[in-house]
Order: sequence, then C-alpha cells, then structure tokens
Amino acid sequence: MKKMAVLMFVVLIASFAIGCAAHIHTVGAGPQQSEKEAGRQWYILWGLVPLNDVDSKAMAGGASDYEIKTEISPIDFLIGIPAGLITVQSRTVTVTK
Repeated sequence: MKKMAVLMFVVLIASFAIGCAAHIHTVGAGPQQSEKEAGRQWYILWGLVPLNDVDSKAMAGGASDYEIKTEISPIDFLIGIPAGLITVQSRTVTVTK
C-alpha cells in the first residue's frame, strides 16, 4: 500500500511538471494581441519520425510580430500514456499574435 501511495505521488508530481518542457521563440517584437492558434504535431518511434507538419508561419497568418510556443502539455502527456505503447507521441504548437 505504501509503494502505491509513493507511485501515485510521483505520477502526480510528474503530471504537473510536464508542462515545463517548453520552447518559446519570439519573432519580431513578439505578440501584440492575445490571439492564439494551436496545432498538434504527431510523431512515431518516440519522436524520431514526424507524421504531420505544423506550419507556424501559416498559423501566424502573415503577422510580422508573434510568438511560437512548442510544448508537451498535460494533454499530450495523457495522450502519450496509451499511445506510447505503440510508439506514438505528440506535442502542442501555439502561435500567439
């Protein structure tokens, strides 16, 4: 029972810490509005082979000042639990104009 409690605590802490894995790129002067658009990138073989292409420039819609945030969100983590068994992973790309 004690091992189960420790395991649940570790999983809980990991689920909150997973959102910290983010890359943020600022283009131009950065976002001028709070308008956001998000997309999900999919990979197989644990991130080695991309399945789709998320075009952040197209998501910006011609804006010259924006921010790109690429992260493994808590939703991506939850998707990865069952999908990881068949080597599929995802990450979220958010463009803020």
